[in-house]
Amino acid sequence: MPLPHLRPSTASGVRRLARRHPAALTWLFVCSTGGALAALALPAVLGHTVDRLVAGGPVPWAGLLLCAALVLAETAFDAAAAVTGATTTARLTASLRTRTAARVLAAEPRRALALPTGDLTARLTARTADAASAPVTAAGAVAGVLLPLGAVVGLLVIDVWTAAALLLGAPLLVALLSSFTRRTADAGADYQRAQSLIAHRLTEALDGADTIRAARTGAREHRRVLAPLTGLAEHGRRTWTVYGRAVGRSGLLLPLLMLLVLAVGGLRLGAGAIGVGDLVAATRYASLAVGIGVLTGALGSLARSRAAADALEPLLGLAPLPHRGLCPLPQAPGHLELRDVGVEQDGTPLLTGIRLTVPGGTSLAVVGRSGSGKSQLAAVAGRLLDPDTGSVLLDGVPLDGMEPARLRREVAYAFARPALPGTTVEDTIAYGPWTAPPDAVRSAARAARADGFVALLPYGYATPLADAPLSGGERQRLGLARAFAHPGRLMILDDALSSLDTVTEHHVRQALDARAGHCTRIIVAHRLSSAARADRVAWLEEGRLRATGSHEELWADPDYRAVFRTDAPGAPAGDSAPAPAGTSAPAAGAEAR
Repeated sequence: MPLPHLRPSTASGVRRLARRHPAALTWLFVCSTGGALAALALPAVLGHTVDRLVAGGPVPWAGLLLCAALVLAETAFDAAAAVTGATTTARLTASLRTRTAARVLAAEPRRALALPTGDLTARLTARTADAASAPVTAAGAVAGVLLPLGAVVGLLVIDVWTAAALLLGAPLLVALLSSFTRRTADAGADYQRAQSLIAHRLTEALDGADTIRAARTGAREHRRVLAPLTGLAEHGRRTWTVYGRAVGRSGLLLPLLMLLVLAVGGLRLGAGAIGVGDLVAATRYASLAVGIGVLTGALGSLARSRAAADALEPLLGLAPLPHRGLCPLPQAPGHLELRDVGVEQDGTPLLTGIRLTVPGGTSLAVVGRSGSGKSQLAAVAGRLLDPDTGSVLLDGVPLDGMEPARLRREVAYAFARPALPGTTVEDTIAYGPWTAPPDAVRSAARAARADGFVALLPYGYATPLADAPLSGGERQRLGLARAFAHPGRLMILDDALSSLDTVTEHHVRQALDARAGHCTRIIVAHRLSSAARADRVAWLEEGRLRATGSHEELWADPDYRAVFRTDAPGAPAGDSAPAPAGTSAPAAGAEAR
């Protein structure tokens, strides 16, 4: 009996997953087949033994022992299939999660993060588990297909008329299974979408927990997060309704088929066409033929796997950042060029016509109002993002022509809200393109001014991150320390100093300045002091490069000064660094802090 409603994309996904663990799936196939064959052989042996008993004479011990052996074999094969199926599903799930996560991480952030965070998390967790069960379910479904087919063959061997009675209801049975599979798949897909929406809203609420607490809007957020529960319950009821109707209809159809088979078999027995043992075997075969429990479960699981595979297909189809050949990278201090760089998001320009040169070993502050494209420029400069137009070169080599592992070794990033992978504080700082040694970890922590608070932790650098409650500034310093521990020719700080106090920022800037001449530094700056200390400033406005020059040169423009004024609409907070010598400072209180 064919397994209906498997789309080509899902079927190809099943085959790709099956190639991950061929030995385990082959053994599962053997166990499922062996159990089914034992179950099919038992009625024939049992019928023959009954005939021997009815005929009189010595007890047919050989037949009885063979029946017992077949029962034990069926039980053993089923147990082995259950254990193999569970372990293989776990391995396939881990493999699929790793492959899907790798695709997401290798793709451009604009495409990889097009899905909401909660939905993406749900697809990488629950959906991968559902999709990974497909090969195991398909291998185990052999029993569900082999049993009814083998039972029909057994009935045909015993008596054609008895088999014909069973086949009379076969079209209705196939239609029942087809309808069940299709409706289960649709309900399962809707259920998964509602789950993803809840996960997305919950993630948003957790990320903004402080804001929700401060605004006292917890009850409203609670209602917003749980609002999709109504739809989730509806889809769940649909699933159980489909299942209930299938069970109800089969509950009517199957007994009628069994009654018809027994009636025809009884008539054939009365006519002397078959014996008592044949009737016993025919009854058992009819029971196997109409027992759709295993097949229904397999079809339901495959339907869920299909819906999950459809949800994962966009992620598995993500293309990694392309590389057009490998170019050797000369020994140089990190000369960076952006040539006519443009970046768009959903048709909206984020950067337009950026032409910028940063001499090797110098520092560049990138300033501008919120939404001016600063983070996009920082992402393009280190190839976390490919420009839609133009090109970016590091020491004369296009970034898309550089070997990916080499590029990541040459570019160090620090972010405003860094992720902190690793088990301990030391693991977090050492984490990167290579594992930094302990002395480099401690030197980097001193440069980032993180050594002070690390020394106060219960076990110092060996303190587990779970036992180290960190403030926003301390998390930023660990992120900075990780960048310092993996020096390259280009360091990019995307708002990575925003949570530091003035004194700490001063010391970190000194550590950055110490890299002058052999490392290029790009600092997305919101503070006046960061712009004032940089060798040059790139001033962005609405995605365009309005001007470049030293901070002293740009300070003469009142619009540039307004970027650092807290009373300018949408302007980021500045700080209390003095205006350059020879310029008029803004009014008292115009700068933040």
